[in-house]
Amino acid sequence: MELIEVVEQWAWIGWLVLILVFLVIEMLTLDFTFLMLSIGGLAGLVTDLLGAPIWLQVIIAAGVAAALVLLLRPPLLRRLRRGEDPTPSNVDALVGLGGTVVSSVGAHGGQVKLANGDIWTARAESRDGAESRVLEPGTRVRVSRIEGATAVVRSDSPEPLAPAPEDPLA
Repeated sequence: MELIEVVEQWAWIGWLVLILVFLVIEMLTLDFTFLMLSIGGLAGLVTDLLGAPIWLQVIIAAGVAAALVLLLRPPLLRRLRRGEDPTPSNVDALVGLGGTVVSSVGAHGGQVKLANGDIWTARAESRDGAESRVLEPGTRVRVSRIEGATAVVRSDSPEPLAPAPEDPLA
């Protein structure tokens, strides 16, 4: 019983440390989650200073933090991000971008020049396990996805594509 009494007597120090740790993490993440947790810790500190038992302090701190994370954080994030530019950037900006085949693109490689001027290593998109197709130079393509440093492309042309040549060594 003596240990519990010591913990309850010095719990305010634990609450202060917890609040400070959460605030430092919040300054690094800027996501409002740890801010809400630190306010929950503040509620735990106040209940400690009012003389509540440690179990009640923890329940109140957890309840306040959960309520703030669920109710206050979403509108704060929407308000914070309302001025953001919704335009995709980096690799996300390449998905859906058109281009032209520079060297034959098959299941194992090739090159395409995208509309933004970049030349990418490319691979033809296989559809539902169908046989691999070869996209000949000059064929208009569109980027389906990016896998590592390879653009996976599909044909933009209405005409059918030539089937891939059989590998004589296979």
